[in-house]
Amino acid sequence: MTTRPHLSFAPSLIRAGRRWPAPLLAASLMTALLSGCGRKAPEDVLSPAVLAAVKPNAGAPREALARAIDSLFTDPSLGETRAVLVLHKGRVVAERYGAGYHADTRLVGWSMSKSVTAVLIGLLVADGRLTLDQPAPVPAWQRPGDPRGEITLRHLLQMRSGLRHLENGKPVATGDTVRMLVLDGRDDEAAYAEAQPLEAVPGAKWEYSTATSVILADIAARTLAEGGTPAARKQAVSDYLQSRLFTPLGMTSAVAEYDAAGTMLGGSYIHATAQDWAKFGEFLRKRGVVNGVQLIPDDWVHFMTSPSPVNPGYGGQVWLNRPQPSGREELFPQRGKRNIFALIGHLGQYVIVSPDQELTLVRLGKSDDPQRHALVEKLADIVQLYSRD
Repeated sequence: MTTRPHLSFAPSLIRAGRRWPAPLLAASLMTALLSGCGRKAPEDVLSPAVLAAVKPNAGAPREALARAIDSLFTDPSLGETRAVLVLHKGRVVAERYGAGYHADTRLVGWSMSKSVTAVLIGLLVADGRLTLDQPAPVPAWQRPGDPRGEITLRHLLQMRSGLRHLENGKPVATGDTVRMLVLDGRDDEAAYAEAQPLEAVPGAKWEYSTATSVILADIAARTLAEGGTPAARKQAVSDYLQSRLFTPLGMTSAVAEYDAAGTMLGGSYIHATAQDWAKFGEFLRKRGVVNGVQLIPDDWVHFMTSPSPVNPGYGGQVWLNRPQPSGREELFPQRGKRNIFALIGHLGQYVIVSPDQELTLVRLGKSDDPQRHALVEKLADIVQLYSRD
């Protein structure tokens, strides 16, 4: 026997039709019909394309995950999303791209590049060529009586060098980041960054600084090509990254930019596809292991993802899911696990890693500062779909 939809309320809707606009009455009747048939209203039905972005057995409710990802692309209050990738237990379970972008599109990491620079330094420490707690080998700081000679690699990696670096100025051209990248410091960015005086005792003050990451990249170049020409410095760092990191991880798209002095722009300008950014996140989630091989010591990843002494929300060139002293949260410490960490870049680039949930989430795009809080909350929604007790 065929069961007819329960429409006992329909006559009242029809009788009221003279008071309802015809389109609204039609929409109400359609919703009632679909509800009575046990079907979803059209606005609740996912399109095949939206659902196709999420694989079956994604480790989270498929429709809920597809809807959460769809909102990143369709909600104008979040800015423009260009790529989203979700890996669960090492498997790509969701992948979607915005119009004009695809799996082979390289996208700039902006400050996510800093975490790659930290791994570069970690490889050199593991090789015995650098030491974490010895004075950083910057020639300009080694003159007798120069207090900058007390700055260590640990200080630099944890953004507590004490150097006077103004990340964002008002007007913008007064900030050290803009001056270093595109104005008077652009031909030798490390020289610009290293020339700044101290404003605090090394180790005592946390201050986010792209210039600090450029200093680290310069230290790597000096270590790999001491006294080399700009071309030799660039080649040495590029070859080292390719052989020791990018090739073993399968990050075939990854490419870094360099300034005229041959210094990698390790605070801002590393480009890679969403898939390759995800591979880097997975590399850190797996504590430096790739295909069963320990590429970088577990202790180094532990250092990168542990709170610094003066900012519990920041590690070694990596953001942590813990409260920020400033009160402005970069992640979602009230909603997620404390050991979640992230690479975060300008304009809303994110690689969020949750080790306990075996989860890596990549979002690349363009979101202005006022849009970032809502964007982070949406990303937290996705992470929470994988929540465990």
